[in-house]
Amino acid sequence: MNLIIFAAIAGVVMMLGGLFVKNKRRVSDVALSCMLILLAINTYELRVGSPLFHIDLKGMLAFNPFGLLINEVLLLSAIIYFILQARDIEKVGDNVPDYYALIFFVFCGIGLATSYQSLLMLFLGIEIISIPLYILTASDKLNMKSNEAGLKYFLMGAFSTGLMLMGIALVYGATGSFFINDIVGKSPINVGGNPAGLLSVSETYRLIGGLLLLMISMSFKVSAAPFHFWTPDVYDGAPTPFTAFMATIVKVAAFVAFIKLFDGVHDKMIKYKMLVAIIITATLLIGNITAVFQQSVKRMLAYSSIAQAGFMMFALFAFNQESKEAIVLYAAAYCLATIGIFSILNRMDDYTFDGYNGLAKKEPLLALLNAVFFLSLAGIPLTAGFFAKFYIVSAALQNNGGYLWMFIIAMLCAAVSVYYYFRVIQAMYFKNGEGQKIEATPMFKYVLVAVAIIIIILGIQPGWLLQHLYF
Repeated sequence: MNLIIFAAIAGVVMMLGGLFVKNKRRVSDVALSCMLILLAINTYELRVGSPLFHIDLKGMLAFNPFGLLINEVLLLSAIIYFILQARDIEKVGDNVPDYYALIFFVFCGIGLATSYQSLLMLFLGIEIISIPLYILTASDKLNMKSNEAGLKYFLMGAFSTGLMLMGIALVYGATGSFFINDIVGKSPINVGGNPAGLLSVSETYRLIGGLLLLMISMSFKVSAAPFHFWTPDVYDGAPTPFTAFMATIVKVAAFVAFIKLFDGVHDKMIKYKMLVAIIITATLLIGNITAVFQQSVKRMLAYSSIAQAGFMMFALFAFNQESKEAIVLYAAAYCLATIGIFSILNRMDDYTFDGYNGLAKKEPLLALLNAVFFLSLAGIPLTAGFFAKFYIVSAALQNNGGYLWMFIIAMLCAAVSVYYYFRVIQAMYFKNGEGQKIEATPMFKYVLVAVAIIIIILGIQPGWLLQHLYF
């Protein structure tokens, strides 16, 4: 609850503060201070188990350690994001306070998405997340690619929102409730006839149809295949600092909302596990194979995010406590590594693989840190990415031995990802080139070193993070 209230207040503060504070650096400092406050009050709620304000939510929101810990990971990632990319955000345009305000409003939606108990709150959370992103994507008004990406994202997002509303309407028409618990309690699925008499055959079909529409809509939000087509163009066209935000923090928040929805009604979707398995397999194959042929590292990272979405969907497939633990670790590993990569990419003039040639000679520390981040995304041992993939796949493998083919494909796709991640490492260390000079302050380098250390610590002792689930 603390995150929802104070993120909204912080967004208003940033908007109004922009009228009085014209110095962009000061604006960034205020935004960072507000984000630190959000982290502090969320930590208080996680440890104490009680929000600062007690409001009668009519059961529409529920705050548990899983959602609060995800919020903690995302807020910490946002603080790192603000420190590393403040200068790049300031270069996007003159409306810096508005950019930060939109980011805080996104976090207000994240607070709803990680705690909803009603489909209405799910809808509000997803839309509060999405609408600011349409603006941020098109914020570089002088760049035609940014304008095109913003329009494409808006049109596709509006279409997926229509599917979500249709799905919610069908679920409500079948069960007479928007609450997840009521949907679970009132709808034992038996298409041939319901002995409990709670749903007729037509109501059962409406419920299944509604859940399928919700699955399609949420698959779009997390860029799962075959609903991923918007992702490469939007990520490539958006200003790079906002691409980093969308590809990490926003994607993880949407996944948590996806998992919470179908974790509540998984008994109703058990017959559709094959459909989920097909979506996972298609996402892994399309994301990894297409990433191999990219020449731009930024666009490669867009397809990489699709492939990473395939692994995160294993948590949706598993429906057990272990999968929730795995998605928390995966969120931390993926957000930290990707934000680190984009932070270095932002400071480069050439986004192609050739732009990394010889970087280890010109910037040995940044090249080493970049290698650690890519190794984590590839799932190499002693990095957080290894245990993240191991835990999430092993959680899905429990009681799902009949889908062994899907896990084999996942392992093969992980091997393919090693190839295109190592292309960057090869370019930095083994290809001739003068290397780009990257403007990096000592603070920038210190923070990147800290991020790399956290990734290695989580790769050695992942329980350090997961223990918070048991408060």
